[in-house]
Amino acid sequence: MPNLAKQPEVGPVLPSSNDLNLFVYDRPLHPELFQRFGAWRVSQGAYHADVWILPLGHLVTITLGHHSLTELVALENEILPTRGVLTRFKMKGERDVEREANETWQYMSSTQVENMDDALYKAVHHDLLAHAGKRGWLVTHEKWADGDLVPFSYVDVEARDREFHVHAFHAYPHERTIVKTQTIFELPENAK
Repeated sequence: MPNLAKQPEVGPVLPSSNDLNLFVYDRPLHPELFQRFGAWRVSQGAYHADVWILPLGHLVTITLGHHSLTELVALENEILPTRGVLTRFKMKGERDVEREANETWQYMSSTQVENMDDALYKAVHHDLLAHAGKRGWLVTHEKWADGDLVPFSYVDVEARDREFHVHAFHAYPHERTIVKTQTIFELPENAK
């Protein structure tokens, strides 16, 4: 069953998709650093994953024992830690990244920032909202709506014994842009 969350506590100005960065950390990040609109924990076998929806971004931390790996899609700011950063890049166009962290996790992600014409954007926006109504987690931001198109973040996950899959979509109607990430956190065969 989908988990829907609506919270009006957002800043006065909608962030721009042009300012998003993807960070990969070899550690968890403290919740007080972020404005969270939703937080969920998924436990699977030997690991657990924490999934947070941020203002048109997300954070996923996956933990096995004392080893964690975090994906963060957010605006860069001065309070984000620099310790433990394995990868950081501004999200533009399409990009693939792979990293190994602390011999526990293999990280693979494909990112895409897609600008669309008006008709295509409206169709994709509608389809994603319909899909989010069936599974995953959805947060909408009515305060930033562009007519009947509301900005949203939609995260869908699949937990397997040795893999955790994350599909995230962040909608920026005023830019007619969808930001997508498809990520796999994978345990190597010898991980304990």
